Amino acid sequence: MARLSVAQLLPALDGGGVERGTLEIARELVRRGHRSVVVSAGGRLVPELAREGSEHCPWPLGAKSPLTLRWVWPLRRWLAEQRIDIVHARSRLPAWIGWLAWRGMDPATRPRFVTTVHGLYSVSRYSAVMTRGERVIAVSETMRDYLQRHYPTLPAERIQIIHRGVDPAEFPHGYRPSSEWLDRWFQRYPQLREAPVLTLPGRLSRLKGHEDFIELIGRLRARGWPTHGLIVGGVEPRRQRYANQLQEKARSLGLEDAILFTGHRADMREIYAVSTLVLSLSAQPESFGRTVLEALSLGTPVVGYAHGGVGEILARLYPAGLTPFGDLDALVARVVDLLTAAPPVPPEPVFPLRRMLDETLTLYESLHRAPRNLA
Repeated sequence: MARLSVAQLLPALDGGGVERGTLEIARELVRRGHRSVVVSAGGRLVPELAREGSEHCPWPLGAKSPLTLRWVWPLRRWLAEQRIDIVHARSRLPAWIGWLAWRGMDPATRPRFVTTVHGLYSVSRYSAVMTRGERVIAVSETMRDYLQRHYPTLPAERIQIIHRGVDPAEFPHGYRPSSEWLDRWFQRYPQLREAPVLTLPGRLSRLKGHEDFIELIGRLRARGWPTHGLIVGGVEPRRQRYANQLQEKARSLGLEDAILFTGHRADMREIYAVSTLVLSLSAQPESFGRTVLEALSLGTPVVGYAHGGVGEILARLYPAGLTPFGDLDALVARVVDLLTAAPPVPPEPVFPLRRMLDETLTLYESLHRAPRNLA
Protein backbone atom coordinates (compact mmCIF):
# COMPACT_ATOMS: atom_id res chain seq x y z
CA MET A 1 0.00 0.00 0.00
CA ALA A 2 1.28 3.49 -0.90
CA ARG A 3 2.25 5.82 1.92
CA LEU A 4 -0.70 8.03 2.80
CA SER A 5 -0.69 11.57 4.18
CA VAL A 6 -3.65 11.94 6.53
CA ALA A 7 -4.79 15.20 8.15
CA GLN A 8 -7.24 15.03 11.04
CA LEU A 9 -9.15 18.25 11.84
CA LEU A 10 -10.56 19.04 15.28
CA PRO A 11 -10.92 22.10 17.55
CA ALA A 12 -8.21 21.36 20.14
CA LEU A 13 -6.15 18.65 21.83
CA ASP A 14 -6.91 19.25 25.49
CA GLY A 15 -8.50 15.90 26.37
CA GLY A 16 -11.67 13.90 25.89
CA GLY A 17 -12.85 10.96 23.85
CA VAL A 18 -12.59 12.62 20.42
CA GLU A 19 -9.09 13.85 21.15
CA ARG A 20 -7.97 10.48 22.52
CA GLY A 21 -9.32 8.72 19.43
CA THR A 22 -7.47 11.20 17.23
CA LEU A 23 -4.20 10.35 18.95
CA GLU A 24 -4.85 6.63 18.64
CA ILE A 25 -5.39 6.90 14.88
CA ALA A 26 -2.37 9.20 14.55
CA ARG A 27 -0.18 6.70 16.41
CA GLU A 28 -1.35 3.83 14.21
CA LEU A 29 -0.74 5.80 11.02
CA VAL A 30 2.84 6.43 12.07
CA ARG A 31 3.30 2.80 13.13
CA ARG A 32 2.29 1.67 9.65
CA GLY A 33 4.62 4.12 7.92
CA HIS A 34 2.06 6.74 6.88
CA ARG A 35 2.28 10.48 7.48
CA SER A 36 0.02 11.79 10.23
CA VAL A 37 -0.88 15.45 10.71
CA VAL A 38 -3.36 16.88 13.21
CA VAL A 39 -4.75 20.38 12.66
CA SER A 40 -6.06 21.97 15.87
CA ALA A 41 -5.68 24.97 18.15
CA GLY A 42 -3.35 22.91 20.35
CA GLY A 43 -3.61 21.74 23.94
CA ARG A 44 -2.02 19.51 26.53
CA LEU A 45 -2.00 16.42 24.28
CA VAL A 46 0.23 18.03 21.62
CA PRO A 47 3.54 16.92 23.23
CA GLU A 48 2.30 13.32 23.31
CA LEU A 49 1.22 13.58 19.67
CA ALA A 50 4.66 14.88 18.65
CA ARG A 51 6.53 12.24 20.69
CA GLU A 52 4.64 9.55 18.82
CA GLY A 53 5.76 10.84 15.42
CA SER A 54 2.85 12.95 14.17
CA GLU A 55 2.96 16.56 13.04
CA HIS A 56 0.78 19.29 14.51
CA CYS A 57 -0.50 22.30 12.59
CA PRO A 58 -1.65 24.96 15.12
CA TRP A 59 -4.66 26.43 13.38
CA PRO A 60 -7.81 27.36 15.40
CA LEU A 61 -10.35 25.82 13.01
CA GLY A 62 -12.83 25.37 15.86
CA ALA A 63 -12.96 28.98 17.11
CA LYS A 64 -16.63 29.96 17.14
CA SER A 65 -16.31 33.23 15.26
CA PRO A 66 -17.07 34.34 11.70
CA LEU A 67 -13.35 35.15 11.46
CA THR A 68 -12.62 31.41 11.44
CA LEU A 69 -13.74 31.39 7.79
CA ARG A 70 -10.46 33.11 6.98
CA TRP A 71 -8.77 29.72 7.31
CA VAL A 72 -10.56 28.27 4.27
CA TRP A 73 -8.06 29.63 1.73
CA PRO A 74 -4.90 28.83 3.73
CA LEU A 75 -6.18 25.32 4.40
CA ARG A 76 -6.99 24.77 0.72
CA ARG A 77 -3.50 25.91 -0.28
CA TRP A 78 -1.89 23.81 2.47
CA LEU A 79 -3.78 20.64 1.48
CA ALA A 80 -2.53 21.02 -2.10
CA GLU A 81 1.06 21.93 -1.19
CA GLN A 82 1.34 19.11 1.36
CA ARG A 83 -0.29 16.60 -0.99
CA ILE A 84 -2.66 15.40 1.69
CA ASP A 85 -4.44 12.19 0.64
CA ILE A 86 -7.15 12.01 3.33
CA VAL A 87 -8.84 14.84 5.25
CA HIS A 88 -10.67 13.50 8.30
CA ALA A 89 -12.92 16.04 10.05
CA ARG A 90 -14.03 15.17 13.59
CA SER A 91 -16.04 18.21 14.67
CA ARG A 92 -18.56 20.53 13.05
CA LEU A 93 -16.77 23.85 12.66
CA PRO A 94 -13.46 22.27 11.54
CA ALA A 95 -15.59 20.15 9.16
CA TRP A 96 -17.11 23.29 7.64
CA ILE A 97 -13.68 24.84 7.12
CA GLY A 98 -12.33 21.56 5.77
CA TRP A 99 -15.30 20.98 3.47
CA LEU A 100 -15.28 24.55 2.08
CA ALA A 101 -11.54 24.25 1.43
CA TRP A 102 -11.92 20.79 -0.12
CA ARG A 103 -14.93 21.71 -2.27
CA GLY A 104 -12.92 24.42 -4.05
CA MET A 105 -10.12 22.05 -5.08
CA ASP A 106 -9.76 20.10 -8.33
CA PRO A 107 -11.97 16.97 -7.94
CA ALA A 108 -9.40 14.94 -9.87
CA THR A 109 -6.54 15.60 -7.43
CA ARG A 110 -7.99 16.82 -4.13
CA PRO A 111 -7.81 14.67 -0.98
CA ARG A 112 -10.59 12.27 -0.09
CA PHE A 113 -12.92 13.68 2.56
CA VAL A 114 -13.98 11.67 5.65
CA THR A 115 -16.08 12.73 8.63
CA THR A 116 -16.71 11.02 11.96
CA VAL A 117 -19.97 11.86 13.71
CA HIS A 118 -18.97 11.66 17.36
CA GLY A 119 -22.06 13.28 18.88
CA LEU A 120 -25.83 13.25 18.61
CA TYR A 121 -25.80 16.89 17.55
CA SER A 122 -28.88 19.07 17.26
CA VAL A 123 -30.37 18.52 13.80
CA SER A 124 -29.60 21.57 11.68
CA ARG A 125 -27.91 22.78 8.51
CA TYR A 126 -24.86 23.52 10.66
CA SER A 127 -24.69 19.91 11.91
CA ALA A 128 -25.42 18.51 8.44
CA VAL A 129 -21.84 19.23 7.37
CA MET A 130 -20.90 16.02 9.19
CA THR A 131 -22.84 14.11 6.52
CA ARG A 132 -20.77 15.64 3.68
CA GLY A 133 -17.96 13.13 3.91
CA GLU A 134 -17.34 10.76 1.04
CA ARG A 135 -17.38 8.28 3.91
CA VAL A 136 -19.21 9.07 7.14
CA ILE A 137 -18.06 7.12 10.19
CA ALA A 138 -20.74 6.41 12.80
CA VAL A 139 -19.25 5.46 16.17
CA SER A 140 -22.14 3.17 17.14
CA GLU A 141 -25.39 1.71 15.90
CA THR A 142 -27.10 4.49 17.84
CA MET A 143 -25.18 7.00 15.74
CA ARG A 144 -26.01 5.24 12.47
CA ASP A 145 -29.71 5.20 13.36
CA TYR A 146 -29.59 8.91 14.23
CA LEU A 147 -28.03 9.74 10.85
CA GLN A 148 -30.53 7.69 8.89
CA ARG A 149 -33.48 9.11 10.81
CA HIS A 150 -32.52 12.79 10.63
CA TYR A 151 -30.57 12.97 7.36
CA PRO A 152 -32.50 10.65 5.02
CA THR A 153 -30.74 12.01 1.92
CA LEU A 154 -27.42 10.59 3.18
CA PRO A 155 -26.93 7.36 1.21
CA ALA A 156 -26.67 4.36 3.50
CA GLU A 157 -23.64 3.07 1.60
CA ARG A 158 -21.62 6.16 2.63
CA ILE A 159 -22.13 5.39 6.34
CA GLN A 160 -19.75 2.98 8.02
CA ILE A 161 -20.09 1.92 11.65
CA ILE A 162 -16.71 1.84 13.39
CA HIS A 163 -17.22 1.41 17.12
CA ARG A 164 -14.80 3.22 19.37
CA GLY A 165 -12.46 0.84 21.11
CA VAL A 166 -10.38 0.34 24.22
CA ASP A 167 -6.97 -1.30 24.36
CA PRO A 168 -7.23 -4.27 26.76
CA ALA A 169 -3.49 -3.90 27.37
CA GLU A 170 -4.04 -0.34 28.60
CA PHE A 171 -7.19 -1.23 30.55
CA PRO A 172 -6.56 -4.87 31.55
CA HIS A 173 -9.30 -6.83 33.26
CA GLY A 174 -8.63 -7.13 36.98
CA TYR A 175 -6.01 -4.35 37.01
CA ARG A 176 -4.92 -3.04 40.40
CA PRO A 177 -2.96 0.21 40.87
CA SER A 178 0.56 0.18 42.23
CA SER A 179 1.14 0.47 45.97
CA GLU A 180 2.83 3.84 45.33
CA TRP A 181 -0.28 5.16 43.57
CA LEU A 182 -2.55 3.81 46.29
CA ASP A 183 -0.42 5.44 48.99
CA ARG A 184 -0.68 8.82 47.26
CA TRP A 185 -4.40 8.37 46.61
CA PHE A 186 -5.34 7.53 50.18
CA GLN A 187 -3.07 10.24 51.49
CA ARG A 188 -5.05 12.69 49.38
CA TYR A 189 -8.45 11.08 50.06
CA PRO A 190 -8.22 9.10 53.33
CA GLN A 191 -12.02 8.91 53.63
CA LEU A 192 -12.10 6.56 50.60
CA ARG A 193 -10.02 3.82 52.22
CA GLU A 194 -12.91 1.72 53.53
CA ALA A 195 -16.06 3.17 51.93
CA PRO A 196 -17.85 2.16 48.71
CA VAL A 197 -16.77 4.66 46.03
CA LEU A 198 -19.09 5.72 43.21
CA THR A 199 -17.41 7.61 40.37
CA LEU A 200 -18.92 9.91 37.76
CA PRO A 201 -16.28 10.70 35.11
CA GLY A 202 -16.57 13.47 32.54
CA ARG A 203 -16.16 17.20 32.17
CA LEU A 204 -18.36 19.40 34.33
CA SER A 205 -21.28 20.08 32.00
CA ARG A 206 -25.03 20.23 32.57
CA LEU A 207 -25.42 17.29 30.20
CA LYS A 208 -23.37 14.82 32.24
CA GLY A 209 -25.87 14.15 35.03
CA HIS A 210 -24.02 15.60 38.01
CA GLU A 211 -27.25 16.72 39.71
CA ASP A 212 -28.66 13.18 39.54
CA PHE A 213 -25.36 11.84 40.88
CA ILE A 214 -25.39 14.17 43.89
CA GLU A 215 -29.02 13.26 44.56
CA LEU A 216 -28.09 9.55 44.31
CA ILE A 217 -25.33 9.87 46.91
CA GLY A 218 -27.68 11.73 49.22
CA ARG A 219 -30.38 9.07 48.98
CA LEU A 220 -27.89 6.24 49.48
CA ARG A 221 -26.47 7.82 52.61
CA ALA A 222 -29.98 8.46 53.91
CA ARG A 223 -30.52 4.70 53.60
CA GLY A 224 -27.42 3.98 55.64
CA TRP A 225 -24.97 3.29 52.80
CA PRO A 226 -21.69 5.09 53.69
CA THR A 227 -20.91 5.79 50.06
CA HIS A 228 -18.59 8.49 48.75
CA GLY A 229 -19.04 10.09 45.36
CA LEU A 230 -16.17 11.10 43.09
CA ILE A 231 -16.85 13.72 40.40
CA VAL A 232 -13.83 13.45 38.12
CA GLY A 233 -13.52 16.03 35.37
CA GLY A 234 -12.05 19.37 34.47
CA VAL A 235 -13.86 22.69 34.62
CA GLU A 236 -13.81 24.88 31.55
CA PRO A 237 -13.66 28.61 32.39
CA ARG A 238 -17.11 29.25 30.93
CA ARG A 239 -18.56 26.52 33.16
CA GLN A 240 -17.06 27.67 36.45
CA ARG A 241 -20.44 28.98 37.64
CA TYR A 242 -21.97 25.55 37.06
CA ALA A 243 -19.15 23.90 39.02
CA ASN A 244 -19.79 26.31 41.89
CA GLN A 245 -23.51 25.44 41.78
CA LEU A 246 -22.74 21.74 42.05
CA GLN A 247 -20.53 22.27 45.08
CA GLU A 248 -23.23 24.42 46.68
CA LYS A 249 -25.81 21.71 45.99
CA ALA A 250 -23.60 19.14 47.73
CA ARG A 251 -23.18 21.48 50.71
CA SER A 252 -26.91 22.21 50.92
CA LEU A 253 -27.58 18.47 51.20
CA GLY A 254 -24.90 18.02 53.85
CA LEU A 255 -22.71 16.07 51.43
CA GLU A 256 -19.62 18.29 51.35
CA ASP A 257 -17.56 15.49 52.93
CA ALA A 258 -19.21 12.74 50.92
CA ILE A 259 -18.78 14.14 47.40
CA LEU A 260 -15.28 14.94 46.17
CA PHE A 261 -14.49 17.07 43.14
CA THR A 262 -11.12 15.91 41.85
CA GLY A 263 -10.81 18.12 38.78
CA HIS A 264 -9.08 16.79 35.68
CA ARG A 265 -7.08 13.62 36.29
CA ALA A 266 -4.68 11.83 33.96
CA ASP A 267 -4.90 8.57 35.97
CA MET A 268 -8.42 7.48 35.07
CA ARG A 269 -7.41 3.82 34.79
CA GLU A 270 -6.39 3.78 38.43
CA ILE A 271 -9.48 5.70 39.54
CA TYR A 272 -11.80 3.31 37.69
CA ALA A 273 -9.95 0.38 39.26
CA VAL A 274 -10.44 1.60 42.85
CA SER A 275 -14.08 2.54 42.25
CA THR A 276 -16.83 0.26 43.49
CA LEU A 277 -19.13 1.43 40.69
CA VAL A 278 -18.78 3.84 37.77
CA LEU A 279 -21.84 5.86 36.75
CA SER A 280 -23.00 7.26 33.41
CA LEU A 281 -26.01 9.55 33.86
CA SER A 282 -25.99 11.83 30.83
CA ALA A 283 -29.11 13.92 30.39
CA GLN A 284 -28.97 13.37 26.64
CA PRO A 285 -28.13 10.13 24.83
CA GLU A 286 -24.43 9.74 24.12
CA SER A 287 -23.17 8.53 20.79
CA PHE A 288 -20.95 5.88 22.37
CA GLY A 289 -19.71 6.08 25.96
CA ARG A 290 -15.96 5.60 26.11
CA THR A 291 -15.70 5.97 29.89
CA VAL A 292 -18.23 3.15 30.29
CA LEU A 293 -16.16 0.89 28.08
CA GLU A 294 -12.89 1.73 29.85
CA ALA A 295 -14.34 0.92 33.27
CA LEU A 296 -15.91 -2.33 32.07
CA SER A 297 -12.64 -3.35 30.40
CA LEU A 298 -11.00 -3.18 33.84
CA GLY A 299 -13.81 -5.25 35.35
CA THR A 300 -15.44 -2.39 37.27
CA PRO A 301 -19.26 -2.56 37.20
CA VAL A 302 -21.06 0.35 35.54
CA VAL A 303 -24.57 1.70 36.09
CA GLY A 304 -25.92 3.86 33.27
CA TYR A 305 -29.10 5.23 31.84
CA ALA A 306 -30.53 2.92 29.18
CA HIS A 307 -30.33 5.25 26.22
CA GLY A 308 -27.94 6.05 23.41
CA GLY A 309 -24.53 4.47 23.05
CA VAL A 310 -24.20 3.86 26.79
CA GLY A 311 -27.35 1.74 26.74
CA GLU A 312 -26.01 -0.04 23.65
CA ILE A 313 -22.73 -0.92 25.38
CA LEU A 314 -24.35 -2.02 28.63
CA ALA A 315 -26.94 -4.14 26.84
CA ARG A 316 -24.10 -6.06 25.18
CA LEU A 317 -21.55 -6.16 28.00
CA TYR A 318 -23.24 -5.60 31.34
CA PRO A 319 -27.05 -5.54 31.26
CA ALA A 320 -27.15 -5.64 35.07
CA GLY A 321 -26.06 -1.99 34.96
CA LEU A 322 -28.97 -0.69 32.87
CA THR A 323 -31.44 1.65 34.56
CA PRO A 324 -34.34 3.67 33.08
CA PHE A 325 -33.40 7.19 32.05
CA GLY A 326 -34.18 9.87 34.62
CA ASP A 327 -35.85 7.54 37.14
CA LEU A 328 -34.00 8.30 40.37
CA ASP A 329 -35.92 5.71 42.39
CA ALA A 330 -34.93 3.01 39.91
CA LEU A 331 -31.36 4.34 39.85
CA VAL A 332 -31.04 4.10 43.63
CA ALA A 333 -32.52 0.59 43.61
CA ARG A 334 -30.14 -0.53 40.84
CA VAL A 335 -27.10 0.86 42.63
CA VAL A 336 -28.16 -0.79 45.91
CA ASP A 337 -28.53 -4.11 44.08
CA LEU A 338 -25.00 -3.86 42.68
CA LEU A 339 -23.50 -2.65 45.95
CA THR A 340 -25.10 -5.71 47.59
CA ALA A 341 -24.04 -8.28 44.98
CA ALA A 342 -22.71 -7.09 41.61
CA PRO A 343 -22.46 -9.73 38.86
CA PRO A 344 -18.89 -9.97 37.56
CA VAL A 345 -18.01 -8.12 34.38
CA PRO A 346 -17.13 -10.59 31.58
CA PRO A 347 -13.41 -10.39 30.72
CA GLU A 348 -13.74 -10.84 26.94
CA PRO A 349 -13.05 -7.57 25.03
CA VAL A 350 -16.06 -6.78 22.80
CA PHE A 351 -14.91 -3.40 21.47
CA PRO A 352 -11.11 -3.73 21.18
CA LEU A 353 -9.06 -0.75 20.06
CA ARG A 354 -7.26 -2.89 17.47
CA ARG A 355 -10.46 -3.43 15.52
CA MET A 356 -11.24 0.30 15.51
CA LEU A 357 -7.74 1.08 14.22
CA ASP A 358 -7.81 -1.61 11.55
CA GLU A 359 -11.26 -0.62 10.29
CA THR A 360 -10.39 3.09 10.15
CA LEU A 361 -7.16 2.60 8.23
CA THR A 362 -8.84 0.13 5.88
CA LEU A 363 -11.44 2.82 5.18
CA TYR A 364 -8.69 5.36 4.42
CA GLU A 365 -6.93 2.95 2.08
CA SER A 366 -10.07 1.80 0.25
CA LEU A 367 -11.33 5.37 -0.21
CA HIS A 368 -7.92 6.44 -1.51
CA ARG A 369 -8.17 3.74 -4.20
CA ALA A 370 -11.87 4.28 -4.96
CA PRO A 371 -13.02 6.01 -8.17
CA ARG A 372 -13.63 9.72 -7.78
CA ASN A 373 -16.82 11.61 -8.43
CA LEU A 374 -15.60 14.25 -10.87
CA ALA A 375 -18.99 15.91 -11.32
